[in-house]
Amino acid sequence: MKTYKQAPVIGSRRVDESAEGSRAKVYFTRVIDAAHLISLYTRINDAIYGKVAIKLHTGEKHGPNILPRDMVAAFQKQVKDSTIVETNTLYQGDRHTTAMHRGTLQVNGWTFCPVDIMDEEGTIELPVRGGKHFKTVSMGSHIVNYDSMIVLTHFKGHAMGGFGGSMKNLAIGCADGRIGKSQVHGVDVNNQPEDWNAWPGKELLMENMAESAKATIDLFGKHIVYLNVLRRMSVDCDCVGLIAAEPTIPDIGILASTDLLAIDQASVDLVYQTASNQDLVKRIESRHGLHQLQAMKELKMGNPQYELIEVE
Repeated sequence: MKTYKQAPVIGSRRVDESAEGSRAKVYFTRVIDAAHLISLYTRINDAIYGKVAIKLHTGEKHGPNILPRDMVAAFQKQVKDSTIVETNTLYQGDRHTTAMHRGTLQVNGWTFCPVDIMDEEGTIELPVRGGKHFKTVSMGSHIVNYDSMIVLTHFKGHAMGGFGGSMKNLAIGCADGRIGKSQVHGVDVNNQPEDWNAWPGKELLMENMAESAKATIDLFGKHIVYLNVLRRMSVDCDCVGLIAAEPTIPDIGILASTDLLAIDQASVDLVYQTASNQDLVKRIESRHGLHQLQAMKELKMGNPQYELIEVE
């Protein structure tokens, strides 16, 4: 096991290496397979107990970059009393209604364990502590049925957020498909943008996302952990399905942490350090995506200073 000094912090003030203060632990492996995913998880799962939600983006039909089903299946089998959780979408795609969503799950091979569409039976308002845009955010009502959550994220680009990491997986992925996702995107559910790629959300979207994610991490407290898989990193989210751009950046590996800000910060740093990163970096910067990290920092959602620990 190797320990590395932190990469240069992207999007927030660099703290001198001699400065006092703790650093979050972020575990990292360059090998992307079930065994290494499970190995990293065992290093962060001390507080995971009871009924466990695995928050996963299951993707539109036939999405070419979705996490490998066999890898996720092997991982899920190691987590006692676990269920994949999702919510319906705001946009009118393959997961817009529960019936459509169930069909898409079948097509994409998410058939090896239960999948709970959390807004299937309604919504629940969760408080946002310290938010400047929201006092509450609307979530799928089933979210309160779980004791713990594992945020298993395919890290990639995103048409509006610049990048989609663990924070985006929570912020949009737990919000219900009508009220909550409208809140996060800052749009009227009955008057959505014709072209989401041209929607000028930028800083407001990043701040809305952070507040939505904070509602969920406050719900679970210490009983939530994060795994980012940096594989098949298109500039596009798995929301766009077959039309996602082909990735131009090489695969990097898997990261794991109990700290939300640290894992997304480390993921971004690794992208910036990787050769052939131009397309993804351009997507991040053109959407002001680094503001995600600043918004989380301002809400005290984690530590931007981390120790990257490589596990072979």
